[in-house]
Amino acid sequence: MSKINEILTAEREAELLRPIDEYVGAIQKEIDEYRLDGTAKVLQLKNHIRTVKEDRIYTKEEKAREIAKDQVELEKAKAVEAQNKDKVNELVRRAEAYLKEHYKKDVYSHVKSACDSAREEEKKDYARKLQELKKEHLAALESFRRLDAADRKREVKDENHVYKSRVFDAKMVHLQALQEIKDRQHESFSYQYHLIDLLRMSKFTFAQSRAQKSENRRYTFNRKEFLLRNGLYIVIVLIFIALAIVTPLVKNTQLITFTNIMNILQQASPRMFLALGVAGLILLTGTDLSIGRMVGMGMVASTIIMHQGINTGGVFGHIFDFTSLPLGVRIIMALIVNIILCTLFTSIAGFFTAKFKMHPFIATMSNMLIIFGIITYATKGVSFGAIEPQIPKIIIPKINGFPTIILWAVAAIAIVWFIWNKTRFGKSLYAVGGNPEAAAVSGINVFLVTLGAFILAGILYGFGSWLECARMVGSGSAAYGQGWDMDAIAACVVGGVSFTGGIGKISGVVVGVLIFTSLTYALTILGIDTNLQFVFEGIIILTAVTLDCLKYVRKK
Repeated sequence: MSKINEILTAEREAELLRPIDEYVGAIQKEIDEYRLDGTAKVLQLKNHIRTVKEDRIYTKEEKAREIAKDQVELEKAKAVEAQNKDKVNELVRRAEAYLKEHYKKDVYSHVKSACDSAREEEKKDYARKLQELKKEHLAALESFRRLDAADRKREVKDENHVYKSRVFDAKMVHLQALQEIKDRQHESFSYQYHLIDLLRMSKFTFAQSRAQKSENRRYTFNRKEFLLRNGLYIVIVLIFIALAIVTPLVKNTQLITFTNIMNILQQASPRMFLALGVAGLILLTGTDLSIGRMVGMGMVASTIIMHQGINTGGVFGHIFDFTSLPLGVRIIMALIVNIILCTLFTSIAGFFTAKFKMHPFIATMSNMLIIFGIITYATKGVSFGAIEPQIPKIIIPKINGFPTIILWAVAAIAIVWFIWNKTRFGKSLYAVGGNPEAAAVSGINVFLVTLGAFILAGILYGFGSWLECARMVGSGSAAYGQGWDMDAIAACVVGGVSFTGGIGKISGVVVGVLIFTSLTYALTILGIDTNLQFVFEGIIILTAVTLDCLKYVRKK
C-alpha cells in the first residue's frame, strides 16, 4: 500500500467528496433538464447538418430537404436555449460558488496535506533504505578480507555491481512512490474543474483556464528537463546582466539604453533574414556555409546598382553606370538582382543535395568557394563605396527616431512563421527533416521540399543582403559578410533548431539572433577584442549543440 493511502485512504477521500458530489450533482441534473430541448438539441442538430453535408449517399435535393427540416428544429431549439439561458447561468453560478467555498477547504486542503506528509515519509524511508543498503554493502566488503587477493577482487567487483543495482532499484521505487503521490494531488485538484467542465460544457472563464494551465505546468515540471532545455538561455541572460552591471563601471556608460536597444535591433534585422533562411535547411538536417559570401555578393551587386554616381570600380573590367535610371527603379532592380543571384546559388546547392544525396556541408562549401572566387576575381577585391544617400531614407526611414528596418524583419518573421506552420510545404518540411524515408512513403516529394527549402533560403538571403546594403549605405566588397554564416547557424542552434532534423520554432530563431546580436554589441562596447568574441561564440555553439545532442540521446 502506498504512503498516501496509509495517510488518507481512497474511502476517506470519497467521504469528503460526497457532499460536494451530491450538491453539484443535483444542480447538474437540473441544468441537464433545461438543456435537453435547448443546448443539447442545438449541438445534436448542428452535428447532423454537418454529417448530411458531408454524406455522399444523399442527392443534392435530399440534402437540401434534410437540412431545411433540421434548420426548422434548430430554430426551435435555439429559442428554448435562449429562454432557459438565465436559469442555466444562475444554476452554474450557484454550483461554482459552492465549489469555490467548499472544495478547497473541505477536500483539496486535506488531500494536499496528506500528500505533503506522505512525501516527507517517503523521503525518510528512502534515506533509511539507502543507509541499510550501504551498511549491508560495507559488511559484505568486510567479509571479503579473509579471501586471497584474486578471489577478493572478484567478489568486491560483483558486490559493487549488486550494490549499485540495489541502489538503482530503490531509487526507481522511490520515484514511483513520489509520482503516485503527485498524481493523487493532481487528480484531486483536477476533479473540481471536471465538475465545472460539465457545468459549463468546457467553456471555462479566463481565470479558470489560467488556474488549470498553472497546475498542469507544476504537475509536468521536471527540473532536469527544464535545465536541459533552458540552461543555456539562463546562463546567457546571467552573462548579459553581468555585462550590464560591469559596463558602467568599466566604460562609464550604460548598456541598457533606448539607443542601444534600437541599435541592437537594427543590427539584428538583416541577420534575421539570414537566420530564417538557414533555419529551414537545419530543419532538414542540413546547413549553409555560403551565407557570408552571399552577403558579400549581394552587397557588391546592390552597391553597384545603387552607387552614388558612376561606379569607380569595375566588374571584369567593365564600369557600370546606372545613374540614368530613376532611384525607385534602381532600388527594385538591386533587390531583384540580389534575390536572383542568391537563389541561383542556393538552388544549385539544393539540387545537388536533393538529387545526389550530397551532404549540404559539401554543396554549400563549394558555393562559398565559387562565389568568393568569382566576386573577388571580377572586382579585384575593391570596395565600391557608398550608395545614393537618399536610398536608406526610402527603404528604411526613421520615423520619430524609430528605425523601420525592424519592421522588415518583423514582416519576414511573420511570413516564414506562416510558411512553416500554416502551409503544406511547412508541414512537409518538418516531416522530411524528421524522417525523409517515412515522408517519401507518405507521398511527400522529398526532392521538391529540399529544393524548396534552399530556394526560400536564397530569397531570404537576397532580402537580407539588400537591407544590409541600405543600412550600411553601401560599402560593398567581396569580403563583406565574412563569419555571418556562423552567426546565422549559431543563432538557429541556440534558438533550438535541432541538427537532428524536424525540430525547431521560428520563435527560437528570433531569440537566437537577438541573443547573439546583443552579446556581440555588449562585448564591443566593453572593448573586448573581436578575436575573443569569436572564442565566446564558439563556446556558446559547442554548448548549444551538446545540449541538443543530450536531448536526442535521452529521447532514444
